[in-house]
Amino acid sequence: MFYSNNPLIKHKTGLLNLAEELGNISQACKVMGMSRDTFYRYQQAVEQGGVDALLNQNRRVPNLKNRVDEATEQAVVKFAFDNPAFGQVRVSNELRKQGIFISAGGVRSIWLRHNLANFKQRLNALEKAVAEKGIILSENQVQALERKKEDDVACGEIETAHPGYLGSQDTFYVGNLKGVGRIYQQTFIDTYSKVAFAKLYTMKTAISAADMLNDKVLPFFESQGLPMLRILTDRGSEYCGKVENHDYELYLAINDIGHTKTKVKHPQTNGICERFHKTILQEFYQVVFRKTIYMDLATLQADLDEWLMYYNHHRTHQGKMCCGRTPMETLLDGKRIWAEKHLSSN
Repeated sequence: MFYSNNPLIKHKTGLLNLAEELGNISQACKVMGMSRDTFYRYQQAVEQGGVDALLNQNRRVPNLKNRVDEATEQAVVKFAFDNPAFGQVRVSNELRKQGIFISAGGVRSIWLRHNLANFKQRLNALEKAVAEKGIILSENQVQALERKKEDDVACGEIETAHPGYLGSQDTFYVGNLKGVGRIYQQTFIDTYSKVAFAKLYTMKTAISAADMLNDKVLPFFESQGLPMLRILTDRGSEYCGKVENHDYELYLAINDIGHTKTKVKHPQTNGICERFHKTILQEFYQVVFRKTIYMDLATLQADLDEWLMYYNHHRTHQGKMCCGRTPMETLLDGKRIWAEKHLSSN
């Protein structure tokens, strides 16, 4: 028989004592309105720690996490580095061949703990390991990193060494201006510094795309003593065509500027311009169109130029190279880096 004056466990000892008196656990549980599982939990607690152990049966005490053993966890992590493109189901199946049994859900749980939950995170971890440890890559790892590089170019995460190394150009539909018609904005952004240029047109053509470079972009970079080496665009008709018959392609060829295009059927993945278009829509167009009725393109362009001056010279940017500086500050700092590299190479 078990005795206790503690009101918190009297009903528990009562269940154990009743079962002993009746000699029937099921009957005792029925009388006390408790389940057999509850009885056995109480009985096990008393056997292991005495009557006082019943005080620890608290629903608020969390269960320990059901973790896999350390060797299995390390095997899953290693496999993620060796084959970053494999999904959780395939990893589970491949590890089973090696005698390591873990479900697809278990694989994902381990990935989450190690920040390897998706393909991009696994590739980032692999790149970091290569940079820190200088590991030799397998064929699967090389293919995965090459795939990431292609996707990064398509999505705006582009390798860029200095201002003028790569520019990004796109067309943005502004809207319909009464008395003027459809308004299109030609946008150009230096992918290193995020310095932006924009000019408004009433048409979406190769001539307007080339005029943007001729009027705004190249004169600026020439004034800064910087070359414009390459431009990234989507595959729209204003940017792509045969060089001899296409004004934009011809202009690039004359000025010895390379031309990179986004992934096929993914024009929206010119990510740098896409992000800028969202910013200019929210911070400029949606504001000025509420305050001003524009009757001509020149007035709107003048206000746009004023906003771009603020954007480039005063608005801080959180981009990869800017790190809280303004685009112009980033460009000037990057210009010094380019000058040092240029001098050292000559």
